[in-house]
Amino acid sequence: MKREWPGRVSLSVDLYEAGLSRWAQRSSASLGRERPEEPCTIRTPYQRDRDRIVHSKAFRRLKHKTQVFIAPEGDHYRTRLTHTLEVSGIARTAARALRMNEDLAEAIALGHDLGHTPFGHAGEGVLDEMLRRLGAGGFQHNEQSARVVEVLENDGRGLNLTWEVRDGIRHHSGDGRPATLEAQIVHLADRIAYVNHDIDDALRAGLISLADLPAEPVGLLGRSGSERIDALVHDMVDSSVDGDAIAQTAAVGRALDSLRTFLFKTVYPRALEEAGGEKVRRLLTQLMEYFLDHPEALPSAPPVAEGLASDRMERIRAVTDYVAGMTDRYAQRLYLELFMPTCWGDL
Repeated sequence: MKREWPGRVSLSVDLYEAGLSRWAQRSSASLGRERPEEPCTIRTPYQRDRDRIVHSKAFRRLKHKTQVFIAPEGDHYRTRLTHTLEVSGIARTAARALRMNEDLAEAIALGHDLGHTPFGHAGEGVLDEMLRRLGAGGFQHNEQSARVVEVLENDGRGLNLTWEVRDGIRHHSGDGRPATLEAQIVHLADRIAYVNHDIDDALRAGLISLADLPAEPVGLLGRSGSERIDALVHDMVDSSVDGDAIAQTAAVGRALDSLRTFLFKTVYPRALEEAGGEKVRRLLTQLMEYFLDHPEALPSAPPVAEGLASDRMERIRAVTDYVAGMTDRYAQRLYLELFMPTCWGDL
């Protein structure tokens, strides 16, 4: 593969990569991009990918997408954007400590949730259920994140990211195994981040108290989020030094799983109930149904809309892309415009 950096820059990159672990993914060994490009004179391919993700529209929309709490009143609850930044910070710390390619880990972390729906996992569940009912296979946010960077951004041209970043985004969750150790770091960093900040937000919201947390994992990892994250990251690094996989000790892995199970059984159902989960279901279902019945109302050129009208699966795909890309507040506003009567004002 042709290097993406010429001249003097290649010397500094070679020096940097010479210090990486033998298990690290090197930029010079990248499988490249689907469309060849002229090299950047000052950035490695993975730095270039990071910048494209940060400057994408999908990345900016994350600031108005739910992490756990839908439309919270307080200013200090996490959003999908702040979650992404926390994952990136944890991933970079671990990658640097393990002498992995920090640029690659950062790019994957920043792009891993670009395909998340409005209203968090509640929205993902609604779209998954609806697509299965329509015979369209279901919905997974990791696959949608890959679709965002491969197809949807740049008016259908995608971001043309390197293969390693796209693989890491696609496999940050789900059953597939990431191809690089940097992506494995992001996979675990994602779990470390959301388990701890979702506990923090649940405490802030008064849904739980510290006494409600499982005693054994708290005793092992710490009472505060910062203590637990510190313990989890140190354990990941210590367990993965000079190895060909990213690992945890058995005890720490069980402790993290225990806290995650607690969230899924206790916090997430209560948070959804408090926010009106049935309202979220009705809102997204009606938006999907409306645009499936009226593909001409999608924000696309008339010839595209005509094609969608005749191809059922393409229409389902286009509507899913549109609804999944919405922010919480845009979905709410659009629902009001489409389904609620407007006032006439003074006559």
